[in-house]
Amino acid sequence: MGPIGDAIFLTKGVGKHREKLTSFELALRDARIAEFNLVRVSSIFPPGCKVIPIQEGLKHLKPGQIVYAVMYDNATNEPHRLVASSVGLAIPADKDQYGYLSEHKSFGETDQKAGDYAEDLAATMLATILGVDFDPNASYDERKDLWKVSDKIVTTRNVTQSAIGDRDGLWTSVVTAAVFVNLPKSK
Repeated sequence: MGPIGDAIFLTKGVGKHREKLTSFELALRDARIAEFNLVRVSSIFPPGCKVIPIQEGLKHLKPGQIVYAVMYDNATNEPHRLVASSVGLAIPADKDQYGYLSEHKSFGETDQKAGDYAEDLAATMLATILGVDFDPNASYDERKDLWKVSDKIVTTRNVTQSAIGDRDGLWTSVVTAAVFVNLPKSK
């Protein structure tokens, strides 16, 4: 595999603080990725890449390391405002084909709604390059059922974090990420 990674893990976090930057840092800490130099990359899931648990992924990273991630965040200092961030993933059945990751952030959406939207974005991008015939105006549920029966898209998923803005007006930040990891080569 190339320099970006053989595997990814999905993570999410929330932070609250009077300073916006500090609330973002606290969200990264909650997501367990604050100690890395994170480089945001666009939305391609490499061919042959695996999704692994966060505990496994963190074993292969060191503090200060430059780490690539598809990451999105959102923040509010408005009391009681619902804020969300999500990363969706669509993996093709053909392991030699690349897949897609997508980022979405919103206000007023539940985890379910934001996550479904991000997942739908990734699946739609993948479907368009794989030639899966679908109606872009159909509901998400109709398209999701179509992708489940298609032999070209094997799985979709998302990682989503929402939070309600602090009642006292502290900054509330949410972050979601698909973090790339290089696994040791088998001997």
